Amino acid sequence: MLSTFRQKVKSAEGPGPARQRRGGPGWQADERLTRGLVPVVLLLVATLLWPAHAPATVCASMDRDGAIHYVPARNSHPHQTVCSARRPRPHSLSGRSSASAKATALRAKEHLAAKSLQCYIESAAAEHGVDPLLIKAIIKTESNFNPAAVSPQGALGLMQLMPATARDLHVSDPFDPQENITGGTKYLRSLLDSYAWDVELSLAAYNAGPGKVKDSIPNIPETRIYVANVLEKYRFYMSRR
Repeated sequence: MLSTFRQKVKSAEGPGPARQRRGGPGWQADERLTRGLVPVVLLLVATLLWPAHAPATVCASMDRDGAIHYVPARNSHPHQTVCSARRPRPHSLSGRSSASAKATALRAKEHLAAKSLQCYIESAAAEHGVDPLLIKAIIKTESNFNPAAVSPQGALGLMQLMPATARDLHVSDPFDPQENITGGTKYLRSLLDSYAWDVELSLAAYNAGPGKVKDSIPNIPETRIYVANVLEKYRFYMSRR
């Protein structure tokens, strides 16, 4: 086919003076035209001879002399292009994002627990006629709202009930928040009644025991600090009421 094409080109030039001699400027221009048409013919031949059912891709490359070369390349995967950019994979959660999600879940859990404690406090306060903010101040000082708190002396739970006191108050599980708050509030109410609703003496007795408190706060550093801390928190909660 290529030789036939060249013959047609030569015959189109025709004889006579218009035809340039070999080696002349006109001949060189015709030779460049012929060479430029060769890759096009090769491309057409490759396209026609390649099976129609197989998708083809033609790759072009240029050599050092500036000549362009066309190479038909068959794709082994009919539905996939030969050159395709990889689609970036979705980024997974980074360590920081994961930690942030865990922190958010923890805050939600703590918020729910705080609402439950507030409900238990208000219920016990209404049952025994005690200011819920005073109960809250005691819990904050005793256990910092930790239901599983255990003191070196063996006091248990949110309001730090001693095992013997818990039994007297019929608290079967001191680590149960509702039972502990209900029993601790009941005990606080009994102390308030015993000390004519003197909050400072009642708090001192709650810490040191009724046997050590008479008409004044005993000279026990721990008890004095305890009473001061509870009253400070109580005043703080009242200021925010």
